[in-house]
Amino acid sequence: MADTTTAVVLAGGYATRLWPITRHRPKMLLPLGETTVIDRIYAELEALDRIEEVYVSTNERFAPDFEAHLEDRPYDKPRLSVEETEREDEKLGVVGALAQLIDREGLDDDLLVIAGDNLFNFALEEFFEYFDRREGPAIAAYDVGSRERATSYGVLELDDERVVGFQEKPDEPESSLVSIGCYAFPGEMLSLFDPYLEGGNDPDEPGWFVQWLQDREPTYAYTFDGAWYDIGTRRSYLDAVSWHLDGDSHVAESATVRDGSVGDDVHVMADATLVDADVERSVIFPAAHLGSTTVRDSIVDEEARISGFDLECALIGAHSRIPDDR
Repeated sequence: MADTTTAVVLAGGYATRLWPITRHRPKMLLPLGETTVIDRIYAELEALDRIEEVYVSTNERFAPDFEAHLEDRPYDKPRLSVEETEREDEKLGVVGALAQLIDREGLDDDLLVIAGDNLFNFALEEFFEYFDRREGPAIAAYDVGSRERATSYGVLELDDERVVGFQEKPDEPESSLVSIGCYAFPGEMLSLFDPYLEGGNDPDEPGWFVQWLQDREPTYAYTFDGAWYDIGTRRSYLDAVSWHLDGDSHVAESATVRDGSVGDDVHVMADATLVDADVERSVIFPAAHLGSTTVRDSIVDEEARISGFDLECALIGAHSRIPDDR
């Protein structure tokens, strides 16, 4: 194992399942109370002495958003590595982008790869201790509790702690233990990305690389209990917000709430106005206006205006008018 580790935070996706909320913003910058999804990762990496460099792997469309976000934060380590794509159909894939970054930056330290839309409550320092002890590739794994839920993820089969099988989003999973998108690779194994791709293997999902790798090198799974959320859908994002708020609600001081109610697991941001509105388990972005409405399990983007129309399980884009009275 190397004395230092380079981190790559994967932030190159277009989050189409969360459109229109993420049509013009990266999902990693979605708020969690006073912080964001990716800031939780930045803060932990900043505090780890063994991490010297943090590359934020993103795309041309969202690079300015990440750049502006980092300018307002106290972090010294993160810097952008920009994939030359602007649309979903141009993506190199996660493994392709990683291989390109490794070659471009000349990386040869141990490598931590972590999905920027990950919310988890294990300490990365503990993950590194496991990685060092095993002296081989390690991936973080979580039991999602049901095989039905596991169909959305990469499913692992273990022999003790060693990975002996992998299924990417299978229709009939062998287990409910899934990869969460957090990997550690010894520096001497970074050269394997190129032959993997040259062999015509899938460039997108890193789980396929893990499947290919575990047939060649002993690969281990670090399993943890507690919380994990993959911020990819309305439901998973609201689950993460609920976990972060711990049953409370967060209403910005500049927001106005009159003749209505704000229930549990609600985040109301700056300058939003709620008049005769009952809101539960939802996120209301800045300067949104809700009047004579009930909003449940929904996300309402900035400056949207909802009046006399109830919402449930909805994604409402910025500047929307419901009903449209313009």
